[in-house]
Amino acid sequence: MHDIKFIRETPDLFDAAMARRGSDVRAADVLAIDAARRAKIKAAEDAKAEQNAASKQVGAAKASGDEAEFERLRALVGDKKAEVAALGDEAKALDAQLTDLLMSVPNLLDASVPDGADEADNVEIKRWGTPREMGFDAVEHFEIAGVRGGMDFETAAKLSGSRFMVLKGAVARIHRALAQFMVDTHVDHNGLEETWAPVLVREEMMYGTGQLPKFGEDSYKTTNGWWMVPTAEVPLTNVWNGEVVDASALPRRMVAHTQCFRSEAGSAGRDTAGMLRQHQFEKVEMVSITHPDDSMAEHDRMTACAEGILEALELPYRTVVLCTGDIGFGAIKTHDIEVWLPGQASYREISSVSVCGDFQARRMNTRFKEAGGKPQFVHTLNGSGLAVGRALIAVLENGQNADGSVTLPAALHPYLGGKTRLTAEGLLV
Repeated sequence: MHDIKFIRETPDLFDAAMARRGSDVRAADVLAIDAARRAKIKAAEDAKAEQNAASKQVGAAKASGDEAEFERLRALVGDKKAEVAALGDEAKALDAQLTDLLMSVPNLLDASVPDGADEADNVEIKRWGTPREMGFDAVEHFEIAGVRGGMDFETAAKLSGSRFMVLKGAVARIHRALAQFMVDTHVDHNGLEETWAPVLVREEMMYGTGQLPKFGEDSYKTTNGWWMVPTAEVPLTNVWNGEVVDASALPRRMVAHTQCFRSEAGSAGRDTAGMLRQHQFEKVEMVSITHPDDSMAEHDRMTACAEGILEALELPYRTVVLCTGDIGFGAIKTHDIEVWLPGQASYREISSVSVCGDFQARRMNTRFKEAGGKPQFVHTLNGSGLAVGRALIAVLENGQNADGSVTLPAALHPYLGGKTRLTAEGLLV
């Protein structure tokens, strides 16, 4: 959410920022509601002052025996009391309208974010690894002989419908091993605090991280009002909702492995084959809460943490900076990491690492305080470290062999009881 003072004081900067974003909201739209709200508050204060003055005069009129003046003043007090209440209600309605508008306006962008219309205009900043020369025609993950028996699409469709998956046997074990490897790496080598968090959250938590009100259709809501999290960013970031943190305790770095749920609204016809785009999936999510001066450096650090997982898994990837037309609602800057998938002969997103500035902190009222200073808003960051299902796809496709077996990366061997390969028959050996 934006600071209304910033919009009042620098409307031209706000308008320029929204134009970069492709948003049609302008400062005049915000300030018109703000001015009306402030006018109602001022009118209510004036009416209250008149009510108080008349109240003081009522007793004097009664004592003097001036019945007519007494009745006039008593009526005036009643009228002003009703006016104050009405103006207060109108101010509250305008305040709610202003909050709703500010909640639906995207974050300002960092100056380093490149201009562009869509993902084709994202700017590559790093490439690691060389796609392996297969010597045969690579296939997608679900077509590999050793994988077919471990991915049960038909049972998943019977149980839940499209865009769900049942993993079995060795494939399920590799999936689990990947998640464990990621969490262990982030805890043991990257200094993140392992956290277990709910995947059902209150509505205000979804507002806090920016999923609501604008993107409600992208998530699932239970009949009793809970929301199923689209990512552990929601519970992890909201751990600090309403808190004032001592500056000396920053940064706070967390990681969680959770189930995630997304409706995939608007993605009809995209990635319908295999398990690339699912309604239910697992992610290992990183979240950092930092001092404002440190957030951009933390962004680079978190990006390196995610990249390190891919390097340990020997998976070629590239990192891009998202352009103005592709960046998410709450971010001021985002790095997407895209892993090489031989079956598609293309790089596909496996992690998105974003710095949000104080945008989420304002929504959550999360602040820090330095010795002798006033509370200030923290900066928040989040990033996939990584999407487990997509990592499974990448491991299977990059390790596939001509005979339908899969050679597994050395980093996973300790998590698989020393097994190094998935045979064409679907067994770990």
